[in-house]
Amino acid sequence: MATVEIADVRKSYGSVDVIHGISMAIEDGEFVILVGPSGCGKSTLLRMIAGLEEISGGRISIGDRVVNNLPPKDRDIAMVFQNYALYPQMTVAQNLGFSLEMAGLKKPQIRTKVEETAEILGLTPLLSRKPAQLSGGQRQRVAMGRAIVRDPAVFLFDEPLSNLDANLRVQMRAEIKALHRRLGSTIVYVTHDQIEAMTMADRIVVLRAGIIEQMGTPLELYDRPENMFVARFLGSPSMNFLKGTLAEGEEPALVLPGGDRIVLASRPEARGEIVLGVRPQEVTIDPVRGTPARIVVTEPTGADTHIVARVGDTDVTCVVQGRVEEGPDDIIPLSFAVPSAHYFDPETEQRIDAAGSVLELAARSQRAVQ
Repeated sequence: MATVEIADVRKSYGSVDVIHGISMAIEDGEFVILVGPSGCGKSTLLRMIAGLEEISGGRISIGDRVVNNLPPKDRDIAMVFQNYALYPQMTVAQNLGFSLEMAGLKKPQIRTKVEETAEILGLTPLLSRKPAQLSGGQRQRVAMGRAIVRDPAVFLFDEPLSNLDANLRVQMRAEIKALHRRLGSTIVYVTHDQIEAMTMADRIVVLRAGIIEQMGTPLELYDRPENMFVARFLGSPSMNFLKGTLAEGEEPALVLPGGDRIVLASRPEARGEIVLGVRPQEVTIDPVRGTPARIVVTEPTGADTHIVARVGDTDVTCVVQGRVEEGPDDIIPLSFAVPSAHYFDPETEQRIDAAGSVLELAARSQRAVQ
């Protein structure tokens, strides 16, 4: 296994910059997931690590080697693609052993490595089959086996589960995570699915428009997002945002543009306009201190019910346990007064907390840009 260091890496296509000086260090044996919306640069960054894309600037190191100018075959990496990339005319055993054959290993060595890999992935009964005779999940295991059999320093996964149905994705997430624990391998994994990122990663890197918005453990990003983009991207359903003005007086409260008043659990160190962020699972129905909200739609999911309701001119989502009797156009009192509420500057969208005011935060952001 090996570390991966990315130092001020840039990528341009002509005059268009798509990666803007990204730097990060991935530890030996770490499972790091790159997430972000389509076009954010996550697959481009992965392909640059693999050597499938040239970098326009900066440095990429794998272990103690700078690999900027090395071809993919010399980087000691193995990549698992979205479309499996299996040879249809070959059996599973032949697919697994092909790279070893090309490397010049003898047949007994190839057979031993193929059998060991097949045992790890539960592919032993399928070794004589061809890809057309396999299910989607089985094909993905074969694709992973082709990577494992080479015993690379770093595994690279490019949205490997996006072609699978929902049930298979859940199963394969567990299998990949268990495989990582068993092999202790260094993995860099790209996905647009934040649930994959939250459930599998040691650390998550959130990308937007070719820059890193935040990097940390799943719970660090979930509990303390540095800006509204990260807060919005992680969590399902997405975080609610309510823009208003902090009320004067002893009781902390937010006054919405239409005059509705939302009681807060704490007073942020700011004045004037802020954005309140509360996750749907933490919004409660509170007849005593709740703010009136008109139901737009209810969505029973079995154990829970998702309610979309309008507070002022903003639609918010809450998740309540069990079923509810109310329906569209009914009024319910919603409370957002939770200690874990988040506050953001409406102009910079950066986090506000007790450590500084909006003005201090804006000054720090300006210094960082400079």
